[in-house]
Amino acid sequence: MDPVAFEIFGIPIRWYGIIISFGLLVATAIAMREAKRVGIKEDDILDLLLFAVPAAIIGARAYYVIFTWDDYNGDFIRMINIREGGLAIHGALIASIIVGIIVCKVKKISFWKLADLAGPCIILGQAIGRWGNYANSEAHGGPTNLPWGILIDGQRVHPTFLYESLWNFLVFLFLMWYRRKKKVEGEVFLLYLALYSVGRFFIEGLRTDSLMLGQIRVAQLISIAIIIVCAITFVVFRKKIDSRNDEQSE
Repeated sequence: MDPVAFEIFGIPIRWYGIIISFGLLVATAIAMREAKRVGIKEDDILDLLLFAVPAAIIGARAYYVIFTWDDYNGDFIRMINIREGGLAIHGALIASIIVGIIVCKVKKISFWKLADLAGPCIILGQAIGRWGNYANSEAHGGPTNLPWGILIDGQRVHPTFLYESLWNFLVFLFLMWYRRKKKVEGEVFLLYLALYSVGRFFIEGLRTDSLMLGQIRVAQLISIAIIIVCAITFVVFRKKIDSRNDEQSE
């Protein structure tokens, strides 16, 4: 597949950017709808996006560059040239969460309430965005004889972008169901992080382009850490709500 969709005044417009933008638009549309349901102002969602989207791009690029530092030889222009490729979702999440905390403090909004709204939207955006990797013939796995393998440079390989897209979409459906059943604010977002990380851990093991820390795949290491932190936080939140219920029943 040609990664360039078309050109404007000689500037190539890539399918990757178009697909990512489409995923962002869909996620935003759902977030705006959910904002009405949970009592958050639509303007607050737009204000968050105004700061979170640029921060996510910067965070995603910075994260990638940090773990591939030797490849750039101090060339700052190449470091900031995202058209070369090299964006990491974990960096985007870290930056977005930091911005989200700041915006919530300024707007006097519950961070966990906003995070619960955002979780399903983010994972759906990721599910759509992964198809941008297909357009770039990247984020694939190693050789396979499975019938759904895709051809890259004449070799049939695992379509790991597809595995992750399908997993993310299933997580989205689960979170949309669970959001009405949560017992305490923050549960939906914690489940988003944990469930995404479960899928990412196993899928990352098939990829051939993983960021490495010695012999360890960085994404797998981060995924394990996220799962542990989210599980502990989830239990703590549940214990707090159970304690409150016990106090009220006495």
